[in-house]
Amino acid sequence: MALTLSGTNGVVGAGFSITPGGAVAGIVTVGAAVTISESGIDAVGLGITVRNINDSHIGGRRRININGDMMVAQRGTSASVSDGSNEGYSTVDRWYLLYSSAAGGVITFSQDTDVPTDYTWGRFNHSAKLDVTTADTSIADAHAVTFQYRIEAKDIRNSGWNYTSSDSTLSVSFWAKSVKAGTYCVFLFTQDGTQRNNVQEYTLVANTWKHIELEFPGDSAITFDDNTEGGLYVGWALQAGAHRYESVVNGQWISRNDGNAQGRYATSNQVNFLDSTDNNFYLTGVQIEVGKATRFEHRSYGEELRHCQRYFCRLKSGAAYITYGVGGAYSNTQAVAQVHFPVPLRASPTFSYNGALSTFYDVIGGFVSFSAMTVSQIMGASALGYTSVKVNVVGSGTAGNTFMLATFNNTSTYMDFDSEI
Repeated sequence: MALTLSGTNGVVGAGFSITPGGAVAGIVTVGAAVTISESGIDAVGLGITVRNINDSHIGGRRRININGDMMVAQRGTSASVSDGSNEGYSTVDRWYLLYSSAAGGVITFSQDTDVPTDYTWGRFNHSAKLDVTTADTSIADAHAVTFQYRIEAKDIRNSGWNYTSSDSTLSVSFWAKSVKAGTYCVFLFTQDGTQRNNVQEYTLVANTWKHIELEFPGDSAITFDDNTEGGLYVGWALQAGAHRYESVVNGQWISRNDGNAQGRYATSNQVNFLDSTDNNFYLTGVQIEVGKATRFEHRSYGEELRHCQRYFCRLKSGAAYITYGVGGAYSNTQAVAQVHFPVPLRASPTFSYNGALSTFYDVIGGFVSFSAMTVSQIMGASALGYTSVKVNVVGSGTAGNTFMLATFNNTSTYMDFDSEI
């Protein structure tokens, strides 16, 4: 049963009536402030809009990316990064600082507490800070320095974004601030099929936090495989040589194979952020989502940490004595311990450890004098993730004894398992 609203001159106010059997046509004004039409309800002074409804987190899980508020930093809170030194993932989880084609300059990448004080888009406690400590004013054609977030192909393929349609939008919203004012760029770089780039500009005023919203359309030539490898890289350009902006038109998709076949990260207007050691750049509140940009979707630290641990897991002692894993000695010189991950890892991990081997001890079987520690077997399947590893230890003990790999009277040892994209 339909309803008909009636009043005087199309205005529904005092004495209006609602009768069954009809339908509302055109625009109806309720009082002096509210209009109702086929496109929705608009209330002057109240702003009943899709954005404000989403501000209340109706229909959550909009944010595709992890750690957009920069609060998880398993590896540490600061690192000096240059081409080939700490390049890649070094501090804030899931954020990759890349020097392309031996670009110059040195940046200290750190987790910081300088954050926006405008809470319209959410309140934040941390930001990623990039501080130039060695300048670079000589930019070769292929040089680029970019700050990237890398999304799995399976995640972007199943995000709901109709990436092959120009009518479907992927939004990238964020807060940014820099000492260096000017034009900066954000790019999308697809990794499957024919690699495609789309670059969009934004501008910053010196020393002022600014909220940016960018909308990227789909493109019929985009392909994403249904796997756990790299699918879509979203990047913030800091420096770009001529080959990195060749043929780029702001907001348009182009193929990496065009021209000099380099990844396109910027337009020709991109500033050289590395031209002075006075420069720094802050980023937080990054939200990559399907459709229009909405208020940042906050998650608990524990939930965000577990999402990050799919890509990188540091097992670190929080007390003087802690167990990493249990197993047995299978000879007088070799023992093995099974070490379990908090969550399944994305891919078979690389293994490293910190601390002298003398600080890793067997506290059950008397297996001592460690001289080597390696991973011998990785448990799990690529489709489901990797759940645990066997850590082999070379030392001295008794075959057949139970073995417990533990830390001995220190809190500095840790083991790293890296399955980043």
